[in-house]
Amino acid sequence: MKLADTGKTKEQLKDLYNTYFYETFQRFDFVADQGEGAYVTDENGRTYLDFMAGIAVNSTGHCNKRVVEAIIDQCQSMMHASNYCYTVPQGMAAELICKSIGMEKIYFQNSGAEANEVMMKLARKYGKDNFGPNRYEIVTALNSFHGRTLATLAATGQPGSAIQHNYDPFIPGIKYAEYNNLASFEAACDENTIAIMVEPVQGEGGVIPATKEFLEGLRKLCDERGMLLLFDEVQTGWGRTGSLMAFMGYGVKPDAVSMAKAMGGGLPIGAMCTSEKLARTFGPGAHGSTYAGNPVACAAAYAQISEIIDNNLSDNSQKVGAYFREKLLGLPHIKEVRGRGLMIGVEFDKEIATDVKYKACEEGLLITAVRPAVIRMVPPLNITIEECDQAFDILKHVVESLV
Repeated sequence: MKLADTGKTKEQLKDLYNTYFYETFQRFDFVADQGEGAYVTDENGRTYLDFMAGIAVNSTGHCNKRVVEAIIDQCQSMMHASNYCYTVPQGMAAELICKSIGMEKIYFQNSGAEANEVMMKLARKYGKDNFGPNRYEIVTALNSFHGRTLATLAATGQPGSAIQHNYDPFIPGIKYAEYNNLASFEAACDENTIAIMVEPVQGEGGVIPATKEFLEGLRKLCDERGMLLLFDEVQTGWGRTGSLMAFMGYGVKPDAVSMAKAMGGGLPIGAMCTSEKLARTFGPGAHGSTYAGNPVACAAAYAQISEIIDNNLSDNSQKVGAYFREKLLGLPHIKEVRGRGLMIGVEFDKEIATDVKYKACEEGLLITAVRPAVIRMVPPLNITIEECDQAFDILKHVVESLV
């Protein structure tokens, strides 16, 4: 549905939001009427180069033809069936995902937060089933982000921040340690710790990649102490960092990994994949979700993931990402450019990130600000060098105009 189809003006649409919405986002001042490839078109026909990709969702571009056709086809046969039934898209997506990333079991969910929530539940149950009632604690990283449910918010290592303000008391059994500091994690783990959960690249924390030595050290630590290693790949998964999953690029296999965002091509879906040793932790009644593994969402995921694999978009992410990160070093007031693949953070020497974000939108580029001095870019994985050059030119002009 486009704005013109409603007979309303943009201001009337904004009035609907002001009247009826709990508004938790500071929105751009345009109506996203249409998306195609790397571009969003507003109500006036103006196009924007989308280096947000729906916050790392539209990794094969907006309205990817293969994904759209899969959705339409599935909607014409079965839009929803309960999980008491077998459905073809769910089975096909499960096989494709597990085989592609070398994991053995999958549990579908509806979002990234849910995927992390079920991963935490699995770890707790595994610990208590196998080691006793006190083996349930999980250690996560400071400046992490794992979701906005009460459990995943507790796991989010941002104590005292606005994101956690007045949602306490949080669930017990969560400790924080310093990211990329193995000694800090070793000290935080004790006889009650069952798992360590980290992002291979911290997204909301400022686009901070883990070092290979850190993740290898966590794997060794978990093996030595009988703990589980959990990777939150909600944002890093499916080609974003230059390999299908970030853990594959690091060569460190977790016991469980969460995913969402890019896997659905625009539809809400998440999942947790695990190793075989965890397969018996969940049995009938141990967990459930009405919509998880929805046939339409799974058909979209099957098409989206197939598109990423068949077109080797992980490789494009690696090559174009390396080019773009090098190019971004030419921006004024740069302190650091970080990232892996096409998950890129630019830190300025001044706290101008939010101003850069909104000024860039005015000039036709969509990006996000994740820290006062850090912008994040997660464009479609099939983005071109020419489009990266275009984004750079806009950013350069914007930063020069602000400082």
